[in-house]
Amino acid sequence: MNTIIKESLAKSLSYKTYRKIVSDLLDEGKSTGPEQSADLLNYSILNDARMNRLDKKTKLTDATIEALKSTKNKQTWLLITESWCGDAAQIMPVINKMSLQSDNVNLKVVLRDENEALMNQFLTNGSKSIPKLVVLNENEEVISSWGPRPSIATKMVNDYKEKHGGLDADFKRDLQVWYNKNKGENIQEDVVAFLEK
Repeated sequence: MNTIIKESLAKSLSYKTYRKIVSDLLDEGKSTGPEQSADLLNYSILNDARMNRLDKKTKLTDATIEALKSTKNKQTWLLITESWCGDAAQIMPVINKMSLQSDNVNLKVVLRDENEALMNQFLTNGSKSIPKLVVLNENEEVISSWGPRPSIATKMVNDYKEKHGGLDADFKRDLQVWYNKNKGENIQEDVVAFLEK
């Protein structure tokens, strides 16, 4: 595991660099990842617009800011993602804002499909669901992981799958509406809760 973490950190990007790479790829008509399709490109375009909006509008709660400012130990937050992921577009700007509240938190971004060995260590029910936040201590050892969705959204997904057998376009639209209404508060609560463990 240590070797996998070190290799992934060596390939990691800052949030700002990740956003620039995605923007440059979109200018070329591409999404991140080896697989390219019209659907993935369209999702990436939509997600880029969402992230631009959320980078400007996301506000952290006082409780979140206080918790992050009181974080004493150095941590690296290694965030696994791809540009076409709708959940990542809603979550990454919040995680980035949170990371900026503490001098002890260093956010690094890696692409899922370029870091398969890492992703395989953090599967969700056997799948490569993203985004996945892996928290490392100052010795680059895994403390915990979180994702791919905040707890309320995870319950929504599980309940819908149980009732309908899978997720459809209607649910995905409703989930994006929920993210917009929640304004990142559930993400903040979840991340703060697992940091305090």
